[in-house]
Amino acid sequence: MNIKKFTLIISLCLVWLLSLSAQEDGEIAAAPPTRTDSIPKEHLSQEEDAYLEGYIQALVNSHYYEFDVLVYVENGDVYLYNLPKNALIRNSIIRFVKDVPEVKSVTPVEKFPEKKLEKIEKREVKPQIKGIWFPQQTVLYAPMVANPRETIYSAAYHIGDHIMGTKSIAVSLGDDFPIFRWRNVFPWRGDLQIDIQAGIWSVFKMGVHYNGEISELINTDYLVGFPLSYAVDKWAFRLRVYHVSSHLGDEYLVHNPGVERVNPSMEAIDFFISYQVNSALRLYVGPGWVFHSDKTYPITPPLYIEWGGEVRLLGYKSFYHKLYGTAFLAIYIRNWQVNHWNLDGTYMAGYEWSKLQGVGRKMRLFVDYHRGYSEGQFFKDRTSYTGFGLSWGF
Repeated sequence: MNIKKFTLIISLCLVWLLSLSAQEDGEIAAAPPTRTDSIPKEHLSQEEDAYLEGYIQALVNSHYYEFDVLVYVENGDVYLYNLPKNALIRNSIIRFVKDVPEVKSVTPVEKFPEKKLEKIEKREVKPQIKGIWFPQQTVLYAPMVANPRETIYSAAYHIGDHIMGTKSIAVSLGDDFPIFRWRNVFPWRGDLQIDIQAGIWSVFKMGVHYNGEISELINTDYLVGFPLSYAVDKWAFRLRVYHVSSHLGDEYLVHNPGVERVNPSMEAIDFFISYQVNSALRLYVGPGWVFHSDKTYPITPPLYIEWGGEVRLLGYKSFYHKLYGTAFLAIYIRNWQVNHWNLDGTYMAGYEWSKLQGVGRKMRLFVDYHRGYSEGQFFKDRTSYTGFGLSWGF
């Protein structure tokens, strides 16, 4: 036998015998000390806090970069400084941090540790404006979910509408385009933001059989507005000037040659107030005034008031998908003087999903019921319908 092979076999046998002997005597050698074993526990705690602090600060900066929130950690307890005054956004940030692993507690604070402030002040920071251009994360005045003329993206199937068609599809394309947000303004230290708002709403009558067509475009409304929003604590305010024009569909005019087209366009101003009672309930109300309308379709008398609310319940966080989900109920009532202040109501129930709890863009699956007035050229005609739809927006 080769001497090298023989030596290797003998060595392995000796190692095996020594291990058996150690086990029989109960003398199992302890693992050699690691580098961290020689570090005092208080230093380990400080290192863990520093790591967790940096990690949470990076997460908050990534998801809520518009709000300049500062984070510090002591013994796994997280303290948040410079939280926004808006209660909805502030609570969303707190819940977001609570979901981070290893976080024991989250506490808002009014004062940041002096030593940490000194480190931040030593960094070379170039002069910056006191505001944000084109903020994208969320809006200050959240949409009123059940409003039929909310500027969001949606598609819904309607049943029972005897004005637009007993079977019809309503599609909307709309959004708010933020321009600039001023931070910590006025004595209440809230946020002020100016936007451009645009929306398109079209209704298609289904079941039409005319030269091979299966649907016809009944009506399309266009909106452009300039909202100015202010939010502080549980309150949000929106002052808006806007224009709406309405147009009958070409297919509808071709199929109904006796219809006389008018131009129900108008310019109006409204002022809405929203109050977030708690994490579940939100209420809002707003008066408006139509200061100009087309002569072919006058909107007179010109006053109106619209109001409603939303309830969110059974909230759920999916850690696997990193999504928040919640059921919601919403109501939106319109009372227009031109329609003798009669109730014009939309009632909605559904479920919504979002990446951030309470704020940001959301996808909604809903069922709604409308009983009141129609839209566009048929604005003064009463109707009702049940709808099933999907929407995307703030």
